[in-house]
Amino acid sequence: MSVSYLNSVTKQFEYYKSLGDKTISQLELHEIQKEFSKDSNSIAIIVKHIVGNMLSRWTNFLTEDGEKKWRHRDSEFVDTFKSKEELLTYWNKGWNCLFDAITPLKTEQLENIIYIRNQGHSITEAINRQLAHYSYHIGQLVFLGKLIKGNNWVSLSIPKGKSSSYNQEKFSKEKGRRHFTDDL
Repeated sequence: MSVSYLNSVTKQFEYYKSLGDKTISQLELHEIQKEFSKDSNSIAIIVKHIVGNMLSRWTNFLTEDGEKKWRHRDSEFVDTFKSKEELLTYWNKGWNCLFDAITPLKTEQLENIIYIRNQGHSITEAINRQLAHYSYHIGQLVFLGKLIKGNNWVSLSIPKGKSSSYNQEKFSKEKGRRHFTDDL
């Protein structure tokens, strides 16, 4: 179970990263920085927040609290990106930190306790917490991208009206154990 969990959760994180990657790739910097109303978050701000969280949570996560003293969360909600390349470099820095932290984990560590704001979590609980947090924000990011691009949006899932053909293709394959992201 534990080996399967670590493989599955890594694939889930990779999947959500790919949704962010595919959204950002469809947009220009001014679109990434678009805010729909006062106090709303642009894609740039969501990226900055996700990465700030990742760097805090996953840096030395086995030995230090996940809310680092050097993190300034409120500043994550101010867009300071000067280029799309700068944003992408930052985005990848966060994901690299996450993957560098979870890749070497061993199944026997999953019940070890780590802390986030002095609250103890098993490593499994901490991973699940962050997976839910990132998927929540990446859903926002994708939705904003779709709103911005309108009819020019390239779907990241099964397009409307294509469910039957998608299912037909899936059911044409033999039953087998595989992760849903294997075909993406």
